[in-house]
Amino acid sequence: MSACPPYAPFFGFAGVASSPTFLAVGAAFGTSKAGIGIAGLGQFKPELIMKSLIPVVMSGIIAVYGLVVSVLIVGRLDPSQGYPLYSGFVHLGAGLACGSTGLAAGYAIGIIGDSCVRAYVRESKVFVAMVLILIFAEVLGLYGLIVALIMNTRASDAVCL
Repeated sequence: MSACPPYAPFFGFAGVASSPTFLAVGAAFGTSKAGIGIAGLGQFKPELIMKSLIPVVMSGIIAVYGLVVSVLIVGRLDPSQGYPLYSGFVHLGAGLACGSTGLAAGYAIGIIGDSCVRAYVRESKVFVAMVLILIFAEVLGLYGLIVALIMNTRASDAVCL
């Protein structure tokens, strides 16, 4: 059991804000970096553009993870009912876990997408390898989402005096 200081919700809301913010930065970087490669590919083989949009789509999916975590945290964050400091720190950790892994996954997807799309212009066999590597990069963000969901369930264990 712990006391409920009035500043405890700040940490919970910081987790709510950090998750989509970091994930949006990662998704934006991944989209822009992969988009540069797709634009380069379009100059030589425009018929391959639609098939090469996979990195951009995967970057956009990462941003959804941050939205899911934020909505779940906000659903449990009710300062009027008493909000323990423990819950605030757990929610902050959940937001940072999901946000930081999404940021890393977005960077990885962008760099992989750019390089592989440029290689796809010269060799079509690269496509399957590109998709597999992109899946492994996307899973990094998924791991953060899973950790954040587990942490969010633990935040309800604390109660105020």
